[in-house]
Amino acid sequence: MTNAPLAILNARLIDPVAGSETRGGILLKDGAIAATGLFDLPADARTIDARGAVVAPGLIDVGVFAIDLPAFAAGGITRAALMPDQSPPLDEVALVQRAAAAGKPDLWVHPIAAATRGLAGAELAEIGLMRSGGAVAVATGRRRIADAGTMQRLLAYAGALGLPVIAHAEDEGLAGAAVATAGETATRLGLASAPAITEALAVARDLMLAEETGARLHFRQITTARALDLIRAARKRGLAVTCGISPAHLLLSDTAVTGFRTFARLSPPLRDERDRLACLAAVADGTIDMLCSAHDPQGPEAKRLPFADAEPGMAGAETLLTLSLNLVRDGHVSLPRLLALLSTAPATLIGLDPGSLAIGAPADLVLFDPDAPWVIRAEAMAAKAGNTPFDGLPVQGKVRHTIKGGTIVL
Repeated sequence: MTNAPLAILNARLIDPVAGSETRGGILLKDGAIAATGLFDLPADARTIDARGAVVAPGLIDVGVFAIDLPAFAAGGITRAALMPDQSPPLDEVALVQRAAAAGKPDLWVHPIAAATRGLAGAELAEIGLMRSGGAVAVATGRRRIADAGTMQRLLAYAGALGLPVIAHAEDEGLAGAAVATAGETATRLGLASAPAITEALAVARDLMLAEETGARLHFRQITTARALDLIRAARKRGLAVTCGISPAHLLLSDTAVTGFRTFARLSPPLRDERDRLACLAAVADGTIDMLCSAHDPQGPEAKRLPFADAEPGMAGAETLLTLSLNLVRDGHVSLPRLLALLSTAPATLIGLDPGSLAIGAPADLVLFDPDAPWVIRAEAMAAKAGNTPFDGLPVQGKVRHTIKGGTIVL
């Protein structure tokens, strides 16, 4: 490690906060951005020739289930908001503080507090203490809180503390033991399934409670047209509601589970083509606020099982940017807008300064070639496990360097 300045030259500089794209260099010094454009190169500076590649603020991934440093570095992620679904769950201040230190020095980890003790959905956890210990939000975990009274108290309490509540949107009564979305594919494969309306039912209740309490509410992943319509209507009434989605739910429909491919078993489950197209439109019109990897690496012991017995989840961190670039190539968003979905909006949700390339901003950056071709190979992934439904897919867009605090971590 060296404290010498680092200069990246001949780059496309994209600042999602300013919505601007310029060409030139960027100088990093003492952990911050010292200059952009044309500048005098310090004699002791190290240099990287970007050869026309893109430099942008590092990605911020909200809602990961594991601290996976190699995967985050490979994906250009410099900050990760960790879900409370750990072992043990993040329901005490000491656990939150320990989680916050887990990624140092290569990654900023921002713990999300458990809403209830043990994530059991009954008794509220000590959210205030966890906030003082570094929690940036509070979440219901992999499941929603079934009891409406508990959810109302959570929203009121978190709202008073200024913390956003991150909710899982799935009505447990209707979903039951379903492992797929009801439809032709689930019927043909004989999979236990639930209608897509399970998501809208959960969203409708929590929106009403958020309206009653005035709390900030974020749905980690919204994947259906009906739920998106509810969110649009809520915003028109002035509710502070946001939502995210993973690239997997934008690029794949429920037909991806054909052949009982357990790598495509996700939570929420993949939806039908109509819902997938509705989600793409919602990214374009701004209803979906941010993209997340939903990084949840699962080893072979959890995935090499019959489809119904396999654990849901995918290793998504190192393909988050690569797969999201399809939204630019297909004309749904501009490149600055995409980077805002991956950095500025997540930063705003969890109370961080929005990632920018302004002088004095933290030197947390990603350098990537948006056109570099490669093939996703599960066995070659840097993640703890290679459970990706995109195994074998030719893609474009490769992270060349990930930089945290002016130090190259990839």
